[in-house]
Amino acid sequence: MAEEINDEFYSVPESEEENTLDSDEVLQAAKKTFGISYFFPWQRIVIANILDSANPGNDILKDDVCSNGRQIVLLPTGAGKSLCFLAPALLLDKPTLVIYPLLALISDQKRRMDEGGLDCVVFRGGQTDLEREENFMRIKNGAKVIITNPEALQNKNLLERLCSFGIVHIAIDEAHCVSEWGDSFRPAYLNLGKVIKKINPPVVTAFTATASENVLSRVSEVLFDGEAKIVRSESDRPNIHYQVIKCYAKKRTAFLLALTEQKPLIIFCGTRAKSEDMARELSAYCGNDKVKFYHAGMSREEKQKVEKWFYPKDDAILCCTCAFGMGVDKKNIRTVIHLEPSPSAESYIQEAGRGGRDGEISNAILLWSFYDHKKFSAIKENDRRKVMQKFAESKTCRRQILLDALGGEQAACDGCDVCSGKSDKKIAPDAKIVMELVRKNPNRFTQDELNQEAMIALNKTAGKNCSVNIYEHSDMDEIISQLKMQKIIRIRKFPFKGLIAPARQNLKLCLRQLLRTKRNDFQSSIF
Repeated sequence: MAEEINDEFYSVPESEEENTLDSDEVLQAAKKTFGISYFFPWQRIVIANILDSANPGNDILKDDVCSNGRQIVLLPTGAGKSLCFLAPALLLDKPTLVIYPLLALISDQKRRMDEGGLDCVVFRGGQTDLEREENFMRIKNGAKVIITNPEALQNKNLLERLCSFGIVHIAIDEAHCVSEWGDSFRPAYLNLGKVIKKINPPVVTAFTATASENVLSRVSEVLFDGEAKIVRSESDRPNIHYQVIKCYAKKRTAFLLALTEQKPLIIFCGTRAKSEDMARELSAYCGNDKVKFYHAGMSREEKQKVEKWFYPKDDAILCCTCAFGMGVDKKNIRTVIHLEPSPSAESYIQEAGRGGRDGEISNAILLWSFYDHKKFSAIKENDRRKVMQKFAESKTCRRQILLDALGGEQAACDGCDVCSGKSDKKIAPDAKIVMELVRKNPNRFTQDELNQEAMIALNKTAGKNCSVNIYEHSDMDEIISQLKMQKIIRIRKFPFKGLIAPARQNLKLCLRQLLRTKRNDFQSSIF
């Protein structure tokens, strides 16, 4: 890996902003199109690298590590990566090709460019020959930006036509997907290196918010044959406050959080079915106009309809999969809840980073059950997925665990539940209610009876924030099953066969209760 540049993430003072506004051609163009008033220092570095490499007449030093025009840029989520390639595109005389991973992200970015009056075209799967010819004509007429995804670039005819336009810059957004997806279920990512060589532009920039050293190495290898400059700002987003809530009936906890936490609010769900199910239950309580779902199985028109609904709202709840995870630019999301852990620290930071893009405080809440503990305990220590267990079960700063996983900086933290002294105790609150029932009534309930009693108790507790009974028998089965797996409670075989008791019930207490039961039975038979 080539030389690495680091720069601190900070804003420009107003006085400096005023002094530079009139003398900066790039800033003037960006202000006119996007309404921004200044660039962060690392944005200036990246933009300068792009413009210098794109203009061969510039006097680039021979020993400059960016003289080959290849760089990987690591910037925090919401820190303005898009400006790093859109601002130069305004001044370059040839088009910029931007490669995005998701159709949702393509739609969002096109919407923003259209709003700014920046002429752009989109190539994706399913387009007709007429639609593509119209796009080619717009490029000939001066469209500045071409937007596509890796799969569309597998079309040889499309790639040949794009080569004819003299593309000056290729920007690959969310470049960590090269590693995360290319080696698993999106092989088109592994072909991007060949695409780059085929187009052979003066400049190629790969952007990501999150990448560990292993991911960086893989991205550099696939895209740049291992030769690229690294431009890295600070990885931390101090306005994201991390919290882990232990719970055994996670869907019910997410339901209650959706009612009580600040909105707009996102609930990330592990599957499409779960996102629909979560949205269905919440919309029945909150109303159809307050809750929607979003996932990759929806049609393009359905996704666009949800996006248009979500962006302007201040009280919306969106239940989604990771299809809504990257680059979606709704500034004021205040709460991000994860029903299931993300597969890696990179993914979690990316998804949690949907919140607080306006710089205000946003809460990132991960729900963690004993099922999760069992699943992640089976993962090897050197596996990247293991970080999520360390994060969830940590007794030290959660923020630092994520930063360490990315090879990031040391951070002073007052924005996680551990550092603020508000982390959950050892046992999940919903499980604790069931445990207390068993502890106070040992050898009294069958599992069905415990299920019923626990459901009444939990719904009574939930009633403080919810006017209907939300806990169901299936939720109780989930809690009881995990308590049995954890060996906190057990079904007795002898005596009191079939009844629920604490796993470590005192033998003397058990015999005393047995004698009391026999005595009561005897007295009942006499009287």
